[in-house]
Amino acid sequence: MASYASYKKLTVDNVLDGAISQTAINNAALAEWNILWIWPEPCACSTGRCCLFTVPARVTRLYFEAWGAGGSGNGACQCDRCHHYKGAGGGYYVAKSITTAPGCQYTICAAGNGPCCRFECVGCIGCTSYVTGFNLTNFCAIGGTGGCANTDWSTACNSEYSCCLGPTANGADFGMGNHPGTFDNNGLGICRCWCAATTSTGAPFIGGQVTTQLTCCVMRCGCWTVPYGTGGHGAMTNFCGGDAGAWCGQGGMGGPGLVKITYF
Repeated sequence: MASYASYKKLTVDNVLDGAISQTAINNAALAEWNILWIWPEPCACSTGRCCLFTVPARVTRLYFEAWGAGGSGNGACQCDRCHHYKGAGGGYYVAKSITTAPGCQYTICAAGNGPCCRFECVGCIGCTSYVTGFNLTNFCAIGGTGGCANTDWSTACNSEYSCCLGPTANGADFGMGNHPGTFDNNGLGICRCWCAATTSTGAPFIGGQVTTQLTCCVMRCGCWTVPYGTGGHGAMTNFCGGDAGAWCGQGGMGGPGLVKITYF
């Protein structure tokens, strides 16, 4: 049997403009849903971007997502010797949902890729993205591992972190790392120098992967811009013998970090 509630509906057309004052409306009835991205420019030696976010009127919840910067690529650290290589890793990802109130302020910092172009064997760890403010504690997304070059083929090339991060580490409800970069050497040629390649990984949910390959070039520097959160290119050489310092190369920086805010 039909009831009054089942057919009596109130639509916008039934309400005259100005008939209901703002004070008569429950704040939760007009919740807003917006998205804000914070990012630095993807340029060399970027120091990141920080800004102050003030919670707008009628907003009661925030959902933060952050990505750390990718690690930087390795340099060709021994200039008269070929290497085997490990690509740089993409930045880590964290997410956190919190309650808030209009007028609360948060400091948002998206990681830059840092002033770190390396000639050394091991690249730099990527910079950290973070957010501070009400209902947050140590909320941050750390950067990816640096690339690595090694001239001793019997020794692993390792620039990974020494600890594991759990799914709720770094002040987050959920967190996710990525694989470090990979080795990929065909081992052809008298010095194992020919057809060398390595792959840098991206950040979770936003990045892909970047492959650096060396076939017949004597030297290749890691001087290309990579996507946000992605590990940087490393320098590579297939030169064997000759004067030390003749064929040095520099690794490139990783992609900068990001912060995304969903507020409603």
